[in-house]
Amino acid sequence: MAKIMAQIQRLIAEKKYEQAAKILNQQIEKNPEDPAGFTNFGNLLLAIGDDAHALNFFEKALSLDKAYGSALFGYGNALFELGRYEEALTQFMAAQAAGVNNGDLFYMIGRCAQEQSRPGQALAAFQRAVELNANDVDARFQYALLLAQSGRLATADKQFLKVIDSDPQYADAYYNLGVIAAFNDDVNKAQRMFQKAVALNPGHVLAANGLKTLNKKI
Repeated sequence: MAKIMAQIQRLIAEKKYEQAAKILNQQIEKNPEDPAGFTNFGNLLLAIGDDAHALNFFEKALSLDKAYGSALFGYGNALFELGRYEEALTQFMAAQAAGVNNGDLFYMIGRCAQEQSRPGQALAAFQRAVELNANDVDARFQYALLLAQSGRLATADKQFLKVIDSDPQYADAYYNLGVIAAFNDDVNKAQRMFQKAVALNPGHVLAANGLKTLNKKI
């Protein structure tokens, strides 16, 4: 079963949804009491954007095993996509209690906390996400952003630099480096960072406005 579920997850990652759905249907028919099949079908529906129907499959999986961590995590993801952030956070916390302990979980806890204007909780969650998965540039970016918003600019600057080390195309990271440089009156660095952000994303309005403001000062 584990080998089959790994194959299904690979097919979903490769966007071979029809193949994955066919195998999942077969597995659910063969093992109707196994929550794994329903959980993976829910993940498949999430991948194609059918969040509402995904809920049904996660609920079915949890009716078979209320402490099935993967289903709790998937259920939280579906609720988050539907804008039900408080409920999503409840499911993510339940997933943690059930033994899920990875960067993705803490990233989503952070996202839920952000949506509910809980910056302290979000900061702690993103920090933990980065500790568990140093390669998650989105989690690191959010962590850096919250550090900057809380006034810890030097630490935020280091984190934004790590973001662009991992992903040199991350325009928002350059923009925020520019904001920190401007705050520190390092006009030349701020210009370079804003220019890089605009070069990567010509539609980056904030970076373009930052450049205009600096040019006026100069």
